[in-house]
Amino acid sequence: MTFNPDADISGNTTRRRGRGAAIAGGGAGVLGLVALVVAMLGGPDLTGLVGGAPGGGNEPASSGEALSECDTGQDANTNDDCRMAGAQVLLDDYWQQHVDGYQPPTMTVVDGATSTQCGTASNAVGPFYCPPEQGVYIDPTFFQLMRDQFGASAGELSQLYIVGHEWGHHIQNITGTMEKYPNNGTGPDSNGVRTELQADCYAGAWLGDVTEQKDENGVAYLQKPTEAQITDALNAAFTVGDDNIQEQQAGRVNPESFTHGSSEQRQAWFANGYKNGLGVCDTFAVSGDDL
Repeated sequence: MTFNPDADISGNTTRRRGRGAAIAGGGAGVLGLVALVVAMLGGPDLTGLVGGAPGGGNEPASSGEALSECDTGQDANTNDDCRMAGAQVLLDDYWQQHVDGYQPPTMTVVDGATSTQCGTASNAVGPFYCPPEQGVYIDPTFFQLMRDQFGASAGELSQLYIVGHEWGHHIQNITGTMEKYPNNGTGPDSNGVRTELQADCYAGAWLGDVTEQKDENGVAYLQKPTEAQITDALNAAFTVGDDNIQEQQAGRVNPESFTHGSSEQRQAWFANGYKNGLGVCDTFAVSGDDL
């Protein structure tokens, strides 16, 4: 999915942090190891393992370096960091329309590695949402790791899907879903899997509507996605399925250890949201057989 070159993304609040930076507060030890394990087993999200509620962390939102080079859609098309910044602008605009009293998360592009209240953020850990901080962290070089280690295409639309998925966790945090459905272990019917599949659906719903979003000058942010780009996003959803990761890592699949859902489920819930919108994204209202 390509940004329109003249689209205005200068209002982004994305920051860049990297080597040597740190956030006050604990959690970098055990949680950092947990993050890495979760990343290896099917996606790096910490929401099923790290408790959090609306309120934010100890680090000011202004921490880090502003992405001063990210002003236009053309910047987003040619620079991975700016693509993340552009996604932030669109996601905040979308969710402000759908959540009363919406408060945006902080968005940090990681350069190498940086400490967070949920452990170390790096491309080895992958993108994640840190509930205590209400912050999204992503190192764009992670997309190359997806290509190299798991054979994903990891093109532009799939990158936006991944960022949209993390924003979905923020929505679950600020609307009380995380509190209502806390971590209850692993397995195909677990709250963790339902949480991840709902975030996939939220990402799909956003991308299904995103071509209707326009900047203050009436310029559409994004061009309509091609079939190849949609296939690319579905490929990303397949790649981060628990069964696909387990098969590649261990040569066998154990559904009772699922934390994010199977490849088929992740593709299906993304596609459902993309085609039908937010109204179909209540993964907690369906039976395990319908997940």
